[in-house]
Amino acid sequence: VAGYFPESELETLRKFGSKLQGHPDLKCPGVEFCGGSLGTGLSYSVGVALAAKTDGKNHHVYTIMGDGETDEGQVWEAAMTAAKYKVDNLTAFLDRNFIQQDSYTEKIMPLDEKLEGDDISEMWKDASRWKTGDKWRSFGWNVIEIDGHRIEQIDAAITKANSTKGIPSIIIARTIKGKGVEHMEDNPQWHGKAPDSDVSPIINLELDSQFMIAPSIIAGDMTNLENEIKRCVSGRADYIHLDVMDGQFVPTKTFDHRKIHELRSLTVIPFDSHLMINEPVKHIRDYIEAGSDIITVHVEVCDESSFGEIHDLLKQNQVGIGLAINPDTELPRWSYKFIPTLDQLIVMSVVPGKSGQKYIEETHGKMIRLNTVLNEHKFSGCIEADGGVTLENISSCFVDGARSFVGGSAIIGKQDVRGAIRDFRNQVLKTKRKILLDKANELGGSTLVKKWIGLHVVGEKQEQIKKIAEEAGYL
Repeated sequence: VAGYFPESELETLRKFGSKLQGHPDLKCPGVEFCGGSLGTGLSYSVGVALAAKTDGKNHHVYTIMGDGETDEGQVWEAAMTAAKYKVDNLTAFLDRNFIQQDSYTEKIMPLDEKLEGDDISEMWKDASRWKTGDKWRSFGWNVIEIDGHRIEQIDAAITKANSTKGIPSIIIARTIKGKGVEHMEDNPQWHGKAPDSDVSPIINLELDSQFMIAPSIIAGDMTNLENEIKRCVSGRADYIHLDVMDGQFVPTKTFDHRKIHELRSLTVIPFDSHLMINEPVKHIRDYIEAGSDIITVHVEVCDESSFGEIHDLLKQNQVGIGLAINPDTELPRWSYKFIPTLDQLIVMSVVPGKSGQKYIEETHGKMIRLNTVLNEHKFSGCIEADGGVTLENISSCFVDGARSFVGGSAIIGKQDVRGAIRDFRNQVLKTKRKILLDKANELGGSTLVKKWIGLHVVGEKQEQIKKIAEEAGYL
């Protein structure tokens, strides 16, 4: 992995004789230092950063700490030292997930406030209860608080920390331990513990069922797209979908790369730029430079040569690579060679450029057929459903294989964007839970279904999943 050892060696993790122990170890290729006893890592990092400043070297030092680790007094001694010597070439990351080895941090040594009960989800959501950042500020640190599951926030925080002068920086990344596997989320029982083999296939399916919601801002006020971006931010969108129409490939004209460049400074949420334009190969660099994170072009205006040029340019600039097909278009054979490196395939379920359309029902069968082709060619990206996606049909789109969903009037057309996105997520979550129960029933009947439900011990998940199982006749 990363060139230090073959990927196949991951199979030896935590086995006797393996170089890959459960904790960082100097025998692991690529590991030159590890924190050893909890709490010593920051002290070491302060020393390295201070030495670099003393020697006039342009080094930047990063260190990662767990929130439970900060029970150790040595962490706070190091924090005082870093502030005293103004080691602004040091950035610490604090993984704030509220869980340490055998319990919740707030029940052992609270960093925010004492936890009543076992449901930490409400504390995670309520910023008024967060005190951890105040502690570090009082020690003279520059504090940046982020959602640790958002890559774009991590990237922006690192940039901000690196530009801060005169004081050290700490990025407090609030995370959910075990995120992506519901029964492991926020559950201290799964610290360093492997699941039973009979539920592993269900977990793998769950990990393959992550999804994103991408509001399309052209469904809002086209005279004030800046405000539509802000509504997407407050709504906690995963992506922001930007429909670029040139009035030629499609009858409607919206905006181009210049407007995207204007909007880019408003948020770090990824821009999902969908180019419905003629000859995209001539304009692709403009959209890269405007700040697009994913760029999708249509197969109808590309051939193997021009898309190959687009593909390589996007890859060189670390921009996501997307292809789109209209309702009456099948995926052309020339595109098959690119499938393994595509990040996204947009399947249009309305005719682009025309307003007021409903989801074309034939798209369901088309998406299922496409999934077969994509799997045969080792597709590792996601299918994006675009056009007429609503609360009523998003579940069917998810079952078809879509994992990213563009919401136009069903999201941006609503006054409460955050509520609309939440409703979309809850609807897909319910469908995902049903699919996982189907898998459990397929593998082990009611016995495995009951075992799967019983794993969900945190919060109200168990009762919610049990109800779905009862409705399906599995109990």
